[in-house]
Amino acid sequence: MPEVTTRCVYFSRPGRSNTTRTLELARARAEALGIRQVLVATTRGATGVQAARELAGLDVILVTHSTGFREPDTQELTEENRTAIMAAGARILTCQHAFGGVGRAVRKKLGTYELEEIIAFTLRTFSEGIKVVAEMALMAADAGLVPTTDPVIAIAGTGRGADTAVVLKPANAQTFFDLEFLEIICMPSPGHPDNPDHR
Repeated sequence: MPEVTTRCVYFSRPGRSNTTRTLELARARAEALGIRQVLVATTRGATGVQAARELAGLDVILVTHSTGFREPDTQELTEENRTAIMAAGARILTCQHAFGGVGRAVRKKLGTYELEEIIAFTLRTFSEGIKVVAEMALMAADAGLVPTTDPVIAIAGTGRGADTAVVLKPANAQTFFDLEFLEIICMPSPGHPDNPDHR
């Protein structure tokens, strides 16, 4: 198999200040690879609105927190942002988190971690965004919004905004180990020597 060389950008700090650059890098890689579908994590919807507008022309799917994630019967995505996302032609997925749900209920009630959250903690050793992009890919595949046969771009972040983008091949939650990370487009590297907080 021939060698492939591609660029990966490491941000010296995580967070929303990287959102615009992350979307630019993701769009460029989607165009270079001919990928049409992009998954983007959004909570209140500001990142979702920006992504829907800046990635216009692609099939953008915004993945929200599940309803009740912060408090019962409450959806964090604002109606104003939902309207703007839909007006920009993007779709919205709201469902149970692949690495949460019933397993999280067991932890809250019985004080012990279940398998899904252990997987989440393992993925966070790379970054918060890496955990989220994997989780979104499972959720979107289970909802039938992305196929498990073709690569997609997935974008997430640390707290607010976006600082991580990858190319991956989704899988259904029940076939989690078929999930394939193909490329890291960008991600934060807080321990990077260029970070003034690096020790």
